[in-house]
Amino acid sequence: MDLKPTESELEILQVIWKKGQCSVREVHEELTKNKDAGYTTTLKLMQIMADKGLVERDTNAKIHLYKAVISREQAQNTALDKILDTVFKGSTADLVIQALGQHRASSDEIDAIKKYLQQFERKD
Repeated sequence: MDLKPTESELEILQVIWKKGQCSVREVHEELTKNKDAGYTTTLKLMQIMADKGLVERDTNAKIHLYKAVISREQAQNTALDKILDTVFKGSTADLVIQALGQHRASSDEIDAIKKYLQQFERKD
């Protein structure tokens, strides 16, 4: 499954991942906490997402409930692949160096990165 959510779709997915299953109204209320969004725009986006296979709509109840089909990890992998290919021309090292240079990692995060790199080195 090669689903590529847009930025707006990712914002909606963030709400659904957090809540599990929710109505358009619940998603809309969450989105309007951080930005202006029209209810009909949210509804239309969620209908498009259902057509694309990003979410499933349960129509058994009076209020339609949506749940994510794509996992947070799948979405992260898709977004990362896109950024890696388009912005960093496939260079994993450039991506990591840029990320660590722009955003200060905590001691715990640095330890986790070191541990991961050690595991990666053992595989070679």
